[in-house]
Amino acid sequence: MPLSFGPTHFAPVLAEMAHRHPRLHIHSAYSDRFVDLIAEGFDCAIRVGYLQDSNLIAKRIGPIHGKLVASPDYIEKNGAPQTPDELASHQALMQGTESWQFQDGNRIVTVQPQGRFKADNATALAGAAAAGLGIAWLPDCIIHDYVSAGALVPIMTRYPPPPAGAYVVRPPGQHPARKIRVLTEMLIKHMAGNPEIWGLDR
Repeated sequence: MPLSFGPTHFAPVLAEMAHRHPRLHIHSAYSDRFVDLIAEGFDCAIRVGYLQDSNLIAKRIGPIHGKLVASPDYIEKNGAPQTPDELASHQALMQGTESWQFQDGNRIVTVQPQGRFKADNATALAGAAAAGLGIAWLPDCIIHDYVSAGALVPIMTRYPPPPAGAYVVRPPGQHPARKIRVLTEMLIKHMAGNPEIWGLDR
């Protein structure tokens, strides 16, 4: 599961699962890299964002909302883009070579941002954005404190990113193992029952 907020947002569910099922052995790994479930022997993974096409089976456990943000210092020096097309002239802070999507009414606009600063962790990207290095698209649960403190400012709000999701993904197979079904059900209840930690009540 993601290192960015797996230990804080998802780990309590695994602890509860361990309490409820004392004979179950749980080994969790936290990383923002893309894990090959089959090659590395994982039963399942939690992935956040927009799922890429693959042969894995995915079950959505809840929504993830995010914003495009920049620091006041960056905006003062470089201005703030008003439309997706204007992002081409700005420094984007990214995990890799991802695309960014925005809603323009009923239409989805896809942008290929460019930038010189990359990190494989959303928390690190939030820090880089607060330091004025560029513009970042980040989940609300990562940037809430920065925005509340005024260290990051939502920008291009007329073109919000479409809601992403959190998913349990598993290798292909006819039926998921009972432990995966139980974990999935617990995660769905956890996300629905704790909207404040995901930024869903703001």
